[in-house]
Amino acid sequence: MAYLNAETNLALSLAIPFAVSLVCTALVTARLIPWLKRVKSTQEIYELAPEEHRRKSGTPTMGGIAILCGTAAGCVAAMICLGFSSSLLFMLGITLVFGGVGMLDDLKKITKRQNLGLRARQKLALQIVIALACAIYYVVVADMGTYIILPFAWKAVNIGPWMFAYIAFVIVAAVNAVNLTDGLDGLASSVSFVVSVFFPIFALLGFSLSLLKNGELAIVAISRNMTDTMIFPALAGACIGFLVYNRYPAKIFMGDTGSLAIGGGIAVGAIFAHMELLLPIAGVVFVIEALSDIIQVGSYKLRNGKRVFKMAPLHHHFELSGWHEKKVVTVFATITIALCAVCAFALIIQSTLAGAAAG
Repeated sequence: MAYLNAETNLALSLAIPFAVSLVCTALVTARLIPWLKRVKSTQEIYELAPEEHRRKSGTPTMGGIAILCGTAAGCVAAMICLGFSSSLLFMLGITLVFGGVGMLDDLKKITKRQNLGLRARQKLALQIVIALACAIYYVVVADMGTYIILPFAWKAVNIGPWMFAYIAFVIVAAVNAVNLTDGLDGLASSVSFVVSVFFPIFALLGFSLSLLKNGELAIVAISRNMTDTMIFPALAGACIGFLVYNRYPAKIFMGDTGSLAIGGGIAVGAIFAHMELLLPIAGVVFVIEALSDIIQVGSYKLRNGKRVFKMAPLHHHFELSGWHEKKVVTVFATITIALCAVCAFALIIQSTLAGAAAG
């Protein structure tokens, strides 16, 4: 039974899963740190990493376990307060499954005492299978349609069977982009926190705009259940709860357990909110981190070993250029806040104009 009305108690509806997730993540992380040290679940630093990072060898990893616990607790709290949502339960399941893949990768690194876990092909194959399963659920089981909504233009475009490949690409790209961003103390958790805080706003404003400007065509592709967006405050709470211990100098790393879970959760949440095309803007840090890695590898292979950056992903380039870790994290988080705010402001303006025109 829902004890809160999502429309009239919006702030409280968002605050409850956020708070529950934050507290749960912080408590579990505090307990995890000494336990991970005892079982020697510690990070092996990549041999080519900047010298500053060599001193981090031996820091407990797999802290993503706490992020999984906090996100799950936040989603459950949301359903207790707002009512059961099969879509939210599915999104949580996808988040946990991606976390499981990351855990396999982390465990392999720990047991082999090296920085390389699952092979790239193995990890990618697992990600594609999970992403395609998500696409099948979205289109066939949940019957969410094959429409994508173009933000700012607010047109619903039917891409038909291409929806399966489209969803799979969005999820796999997001998962790997967040994974690449997790290379500095607090970087992935702080940027993911900002994105997760803003996305419920994007989802609600986008829903309102689609109703006003696109009529039935867009409505058939949009869920009316407020509970479906609660994956975001749950993820935000988990990120900030973990950041308490992951900020510089980090007492614990999230590992692939956390980064793959966060990437999967943000991506599937954005897809179900029909705001996935805002991800490249709001999550521009994830995009440039991934692109920098692709550009670096491509340049090295195609230009006889020549590199574009001092080191990839991009955060390492700035480190080697003399930036302190804390400065890189602060700048990247600030850029994320600025672009999320721009998106929100643009949506508010458009919603106001559309409402005035409709009135």
